[in-house]
Amino acid sequence: MIAGSFGDNGELLFEIEHVAANHDKFPVEALLDTGFTDGWLAINTQDLQVNTWSAQDTLEAD
Repeated sequence: MIAGSFGDNGELLFEIEHVAANHDKFPVEALLDTGFTDGWLAINTQDLQVNTWSAQDTLEAD
């Protein structure tokens, strides 16, 4: 099980380790991207269609 905490904006943060080629380990804080931020949900168009949801507004990714 992974232990984490919530940031100031409700984001989920937890610690992971980066492992270098020489096997050195570096702990870093990671953010779990749930796709839901500030009232918006990032979701693929095909997933909208499968769930028969409708989009209120869209924004194309760069």
